[in-house]
Amino acid sequence: MNVEQMTARINELYHKSQKEGLSSEEKEEQAALRQAYVANVRANLRGQLDNISIVEKDGSVTNLGEKHGKK
Repeated sequence: MNVEQMTARINELYHKSQKEGLSSEEKEEQAALRQAYVANVRANLRGQLDNISIVEKDGSVTNLGEKHGKK
């Protein structure tokens, strides 16, 4: 399931919960989708942060991904 589909399903379950409530299976699905979505956002952010390089005052370049280690 891609991010767009995941977001659409999360929103669909949210709106259903506001109107009529969710079954226990739907609540579990919603929790799993939210957890997967947050993990995806964290992985994307980590990837972006690992590719940041800082140019120091002395002209040297420090790659933050290499400096702080890829986790």
